[in-house]
Amino acid sequence: MTIRWKPSVTVAAIIERDGRYLLVEEQTPEGLRLNNPAGHLDPGESPLQGCAREALEETTHLFSPTELVGVYLSRFHRPARPGHAAEDITYLRFAFCGQLGDVVPGRQLDQGIVRTVWLTPQEIRDSAERHRSPLVVRCMEDHLRGQRYPLDLLYTDPTVTA
Repeated sequence: MTIRWKPSVTVAAIIERDGRYLLVEEQTPEGLRLNNPAGHLDPGESPLQGCAREALEETTHLFSPTELVGVYLSRFHRPARPGHAAEDITYLRFAFCGQLGDVVPGRQLDQGIVRTVWLTPQEIRDSAERHRSPLVVRCMEDHLRGQRYPLDLLYTDPTVTA
């Protein structure tokens, strides 16, 4: 029997304000890394719902996606380490820009998130060796170029969220 290949679906919030982008600093097996507020799409949610949830969990801010910046495919290799097998993961990322709302009072950053940081595009480019994924820069550059797609490009059948 052939095993069906399934990429890991992730969602990311590309959040810009006054020429700076909101990133999170998070603990990973590779050490402290920078990433967009992002994470895996959970069962029963649309990509829009997942992006809003991940942004809230990782920044404590409400976030409303307004446009799709892009859809990205990347591959990550993690060598074996004590107690863990090597990993070879392909990610399918849906990146959204939108409106950053208020901080939710009493909300804590998700486990593993150390802090949020606002960085300029050049600071993000200059810190590439600390990025969790090459998509951090790619999504920012696409956003800076004005790449945007309407949300109705994506359709989530009601059977997903029922």
